[in-house]
Amino acid sequence: MNKMTAYGFVLVCILFTVLGQLLIKWQAMQAGNLPAAWPARFAFFFGLISNPWIIAGLVSAVVAACAWILAMTRLPISVAYPMMSLTYPLVMGLSWVLLGETLSLWRVVGAALILVGVTLLGL
Repeated sequence: MNKMTAYGFVLVCILFTVLGQLLIKWQAMQAGNLPAAWPARFAFFFGLISNPWIIAGLVSAVVAACAWILAMTRLPISVAYPMMSLTYPLVMGLSWVLLGETLSLWRVVGAALILVGVTLLGL
């Protein structure tokens, strides 16, 4: 495997991490608030983890982990791991667009700083 393929695996890891987070959040929002009583909480949780979309989100996490393992065979972790911080601005932006979450000025500034930091680490 060459380095470009390894970077491709990092990209796959990033994309499937983002996908998994968005799927799980979407379905958690659909399910509503966590019940107050413990027996109801267990039923609520098992209802969530048996939801096909939640399962897809968990499978996305497994795919991301597999891609990460493959990337680690070729790239130094000090190079690859900072790239994983790209998940933060991606999840933030997509949750704003797709899920209607709030996007404040400070969140945008924070995401921009992450992007600048990843760029500087790549130099």
